[in-house]
Amino acid sequence: MTRLNELRDNPGANKVRVRVGRGIGSGVGKTGGRGGKGQTARAGVAINGFEGGQMPLHMRMPKRGFNAWNPKDWNEVRLDRIQAYIDSGKLDIKGVVDSAALVAAGVIRRPKDGVRLIGSEGFSAKKVTFKVDYATKGAAAAIEAAGGKLDLIPVKETWKKTPYAAK
Repeated sequence: MTRLNELRDNPGANKVRVRVGRGIGSGVGKTGGRGGKGQTARAGVAINGFEGGQMPLHMRMPKRGFNAWNPKDWNEVRLDRIQAYIDSGKLDIKGVVDSAALVAAGVIRRPKDGVRLIGSEGFSAKKVTFKVDYATKGAAAAIEAAGGKLDLIPVKETWKKTPYAAK
């Protein structure tokens, strides 16, 4: 039976830390394994990706595509999911179904930058009026086929309006 004063870690479980800068006899004295002078000899080094003057890998790779500086974060909602909420009675279709109605019903958690309707199957609710930012062709066709109406919110293109427009 092991006693409390005999408890030990397994061999090799704890590695002994190397204490640098403790004299020439330790093997890691003076500069402490950091080399000579310069930025890397000091604390707070921030040269991630620096390859000693060689062109870094992230700059050698070719550029691909385009990344928007202000991308929109949409709520993408499938029509069959909306149909399930209508069938369960959580979503009221008497009024306009917009982002506020979808949040109130629990279909989405928060409005974000707008709602996009996707999917083309599993929707059969009659006379539903949607007011959303975007709908795929299949979703729009499914809504029209079921006898509903789709109102798209117009896009505000503020980037086209410049204060220095030509006169």
